[in-house]
Amino acid sequence: MTRDLRRRALEVHKTTSRKAQSKQASADNSAKGSPATSRIASRNPSDDEHDFSDSATNYSVTSVDDLLQDDLDSPMDVWTQNLNNRMEQIVDRKRSSVQGREESLEAFSRILMAHYTREEIEPRLGELIPAILRSVKAGASERETILALQAVGLLVMNCPVDTMYEDFSRAVKRAIQDTEYSTVKVEAIHALGVAAFFGGAGPEEIDAIMSFFLQVVETDGEYIEAHDDGNVVTAALEKWGFLATIVEGLEDTVEEKMEALVEQLDSSDVNVQVASGECIALMYEKSFSELTEEEEPIDNDIGIEEGNQSAPVFRKRYTVYQREDLLKLKLEELAGISSKRLSKKDRKSLHSSFNDIVNTIEYPNRGPGYSNAIDESTGKAYGSRMTVGIGGKNDKITITSWEQLHRLKALRRVLHAGLVVHYSENDIVFETLPVMLQ
Repeated sequence: MTRDLRRRALEVHKTTSRKAQSKQASADNSAKGSPATSRIASRNPSDDEHDFSDSATNYSVTSVDDLLQDDLDSPMDVWTQNLNNRMEQIVDRKRSSVQGREESLEAFSRILMAHYTREEIEPRLGELIPAILRSVKAGASERETILALQAVGLLVMNCPVDTMYEDFSRAVKRAIQDTEYSTVKVEAIHALGVAAFFGGAGPEEIDAIMSFFLQVVETDGEYIEAHDDGNVVTAALEKWGFLATIVEGLEDTVEEKMEALVEQLDSSDVNVQVASGECIALMYEKSFSELTEEEEPIDNDIGIEEGNQSAPVFRKRYTVYQREDLLKLKLEELAGISSKRLSKKDRKSLHSSFNDIVNTIEYPNRGPGYSNAIDESTGKAYGSRMTVGIGGKNDKITITSWEQLHRLKALRRVLHAGLVVHYSENDIVFETLPVMLQ
């Protein structure tokens, strides 16, 4: 199946890296900046949670999850009737107002977050797709366009027909390039990545999308007329990493890709730095693989725990970055940063993220959140892992790889608190992240 092939195969801050700044020092800086966006405050995540808030589109995990609670609690006969009503409203544009379309799209999306709706929406895709496309291409307001782009990702995730990418890609790409709104560019980048992953894009098209995202990163957003927009660059990095989890053969061009990622470690935007670091960690993780039955261990191979004869053994298959010594110094600097210009939250984010990333450079098989904890009863060290809440109070999963973290972030951004429902009922969500709930 195509899906099996794919499985194989914020406030706006200046994001320009120091290297890019030096290149531009004598240039005529006449590029038009994208409008700044405000940020809704969100709670600080606890130690075992990842922060999925998104300043670029003016929502936080907490605010969306609070709004979603009524939909999660709705009986089936109630939410299915509401869904049918909202589909009628979306399709019937002749008698709709801008505000009405915004309300219909928002309510429609919340239902698709809170429930697995393939059975209900599949018979109406022929009407829904053109109607949502019209809002993507010619939304009468910034908010209408953003909500339509969110609906694209939710439609693809609820009903992953292999023609979905072809249906949506042209309009979504145009939204990335042509809109004047930074918020729309961010939402369109995320929608394109999700549509490519779940909606039938082939390996060549996925490679082209990743190259496009990398151009956005390399030019600090200028490639899509969003110069120095940290939200846009962060979105491109996050979706590049998400798609990289299903691509093999990155070693052929890994040095070129790493140059772009490493340069963003010098960004003045913390979210850009963290997103680039997480992509770097993924590149190192993908450069190692477990020994096959035919391979004998050698001195340079690594295992999960020293002295554990039953632990898997991993071998480095290719070099990720030639100047690894300089890279480690930079990563260690970010892991220990203490600048007063940063907020406490940003310092904590850099410390926790880059401690994990530094650890991955040395031990690429350990994944994020790994620490050598001590069992008090035996006095022996064991590896603890990152535990992440995905919805309800007691619904958590343990993340053991950067691939899993990149996929979790992408799923959580689309589904919010509805992730736990889709995790139980939606096969493609579980196949994307096949980790058991705790």
